[in-house]
Amino acid sequence: MERSRLLRRVEVLVFFTVFLDLVGFGIVIPMLPLYVQSMGGSARTVGVLLGCFSFTQLLATPLLGKYSDRYGRRPVILLSLVANALAMGLFALASHQHLLPLLFLSRILAGATSGNLAACQAALADLSTPETRARAMGRLGAGIGLGLVLGPLFGGLLAEWGAWFPPLAAGVLALLGALGVLFFMPETHRAEAHSTPKSASRFTALRETPRPRALTLVLLLYFLVFLTMTTYQVALALLVQTRLGWSSKEVGYVFALMGGLGFIIQGVLIGPLSRAVGEVRLLVLGTLLLCAGMLGVSLASAPLPLIGAVVLVGMGMGFIQPLLSSLASQAANPSYLGVTLGLAQSSGGLARTVGPVASGALYSSLGPSVPFAAGAIAAFVAALLASLLNREGLGREPHPKPATKS
Repeated sequence: MERSRLLRRVEVLVFFTVFLDLVGFGIVIPMLPLYVQSMGGSARTVGVLLGCFSFTQLLATPLLGKYSDRYGRRPVILLSLVANALAMGLFALASHQHLLPLLFLSRILAGATSGNLAACQAALADLSTPETRARAMGRLGAGIGLGLVLGPLFGGLLAEWGAWFPPLAAGVLALLGALGVLFFMPETHRAEAHSTPKSASRFTALRETPRPRALTLVLLLYFLVFLTMTTYQVALALLVQTRLGWSSKEVGYVFALMGGLGFIIQGVLIGPLSRAVGEVRLLVLGTLLLCAGMLGVSLASAPLPLIGAVVLVGMGMGFIQPLLSSLASQAANPSYLGVTLGLAQSSGGLARTVGPVASGALYSSLGPSVPFAAGAIAAFVAALLASLLNREGLGREPHPKPATKS
């Protein structure tokens, strides 16, 4: 009973933490290609910029996960939010002075300290059971979704005050999140803080997992899904500007639509659907929806088909994100939970390192459709790999229907 109450409290705090963080993310990231373009960069520059963020994230996130296993989740979340506020301040200065190198420094710092999502996931996994984990991760995903709804809307409106104003607002929100963690967030891992050896690493987490093949599949899925999503983040703003003549405001609306779908699915539907359909089947459905949506974006040349394709992408990611977090935590050794979830985020970070560079190059060399077609292929391969997870004993099966009385 006490654990259940604490879980509900942490769910609320984690929701608002990631909500404030992702509002800031949503304020600036959808318009990042336009920021780079205003500083004289190209689609290839956008790819390299996002790749720098993800490369430093790839290196740092498992270390932050290790520290959260040893010293607790709360300090890591707090550090990440404060550093993100500083990074957004540098972003605002770069926008005001039109300094592209400073923009790169901002994203590198943000990537090196972006461990709060994995630590929040670990905090929920500390308190939840396999039966409640998908729902708990869905609550976290709902905070992400709502942040991605309001962030692009705020970003489009705040940009009218000046290019530097949206990132400055994002930094203020990150500081508010840090204050919430400092004063209200309990530590969920203190009792086990010294059970993780100082030498624990991502390789230890892989060796000590009870389901090595299942964890390998989950890590590959993280890579392929985030490879698909980096294409969306790098090329969508440029594609709609080229094909439809849309500005940053319309781009914000498109990203807000996708975030709204994620909020509804992860905040309301993911728990009942995972119980009714099964986690692995729902994951396969999500990857197929993502594949169809990316293919639709690559072919769309009018507003309505594009919006329909964005709806499919939003639905797919709404299913995928909490389920992958739940499955990664189920495959982990409990003593290395933070390291394992950090490793999962790093697998996504690897995709976000190579994906933006590849997407920018494909966009510049072969045209707007090609990066999205490549993303559709990656999502289809992810669907094939997800279908193998049932053999590994991972994920809850659907609840059987109660027998009816004759």
